Amino acid sequence: MAATNNGTHTDAATIRIGSRESELALKQTHMVRDALQKAHPHLKFDIITMKTHGDKILNVALSKIGSKSLFTKELEIALEEKRVDIVVHSLKDLPTTLPEGMVIGAVCEREDPRDAVIMHPKHLEASLATLPKGSVIGTSSVRRAAQLKRKFPDLVFESVRGNLNTRLRKLEEGNTYDALILAAAGIMRMGWQHKISQYLEEETCMHAVGQGALAVECREDDSGTVALLSPLVHRDTTVAVIAERALMCTLEGGCSAPVAVHTKITEDQLDLQGGVWSLDGSEERRHTMSTPLAEPDSSSDPVEQPAKVAKVSTTPYTGVVSHQDLDHFMSQAYTLGVKLAKHLLSRGADEILKAAKEENKANLPSNNPNLPPSSSNLQKKEVENNDS
Repeated sequence: MAATNNGTHTDAATIRIGSRESELALKQTHMVRDALQKAHPHLKFDIITMKTHGDKILNVALSKIGSKSLFTKELEIALEEKRVDIVVHSLKDLPTTLPEGMVIGAVCEREDPRDAVIMHPKHLEASLATLPKGSVIGTSSVRRAAQLKRKFPDLVFESVRGNLNTRLRKLEEGNTYDALILAAAGIMRMGWQHKISQYLEEETCMHAVGQGALAVECREDDSGTVALLSPLVHRDTTVAVIAERALMCTLEGGCSAPVAVHTKITEDQLDLQGGVWSLDGSEERRHTMSTPLAEPDSSSDPVEQPAKVAKVSTTPYTGVVSHQDLDHFMSQAYTLGVKLAKHLLSRGADEILKAAKEENKANLPSNNPNLPPSSSNLQKKEVENNDS
């Protein structure tokens, strides 16, 4: 890739975009590529696809694979080795602690973050509340299962793996599942809105951290690419997901522990609701906090700043690069997420999370064949991978 000394890309530059191979991942990557092409018509953008570890292990629940960064690591290795220049992720797949040298250069506008229900054809007129007792609900997420077990104790929740096409085929062509719970954003991007029977509101099932948002990851010291991505940055989405990721990072949650959020953002206020559940849904800690999204005031209390400072002279908030015109709002969001997490921990969330992680760990085989080989010094500080 050609670049000038000041990091800006020349007319001859080709930007290589890394993506997972699934149909949904490619649709999302094409969305980002098209937006970049519109913003930078003089550049060429090539998409390079690859399989991640999470794409290869389809017969084990995500929470029981016992690995981190299941859907991102191979892409980040390619980024580290400069085989690609940027990588497109579903933000919920990205751990809140990124590998050394990596940052989220842009968070794109969020699609509907709610979860949605797709019913088996024999239950098209039903909702979760009206399904027969013992109906089997397919979900790969302990977060969804824990919340829904609490609301619908007569339903049975079982793991279902595979890409969206595979999961939908298992539902519609088989008799194992009566319904699936999936992210509404993925269903919409696949053009399957007509298949949705029910949207789950926050009182029933809060969504995953970052759900519905796309993240574009790049190398931390690549200032030209960081600048190139800036037209994709969406203010409200960025502020909201920083609060969510700060909460997740402080809780040290992940795919083995049910942590969920609901975020509401207006012009001058951010509301963040967070929750933690036991795996069976019997224990719950949830709370809501708000912060005004005010312009800087010299008389106000200083905000809590993340420790890591990027080489591009910006401060990432749980990996997200700070943008000058948003930095104050990003700081307020980060502080809110940390504050809410500390409140939940003070009410016993740490014990619930610890028990959930230990319960999942106890179900892992002693010789876990699903652990990925170590092929890079990347991701030594992995924290978690959100559900899908």
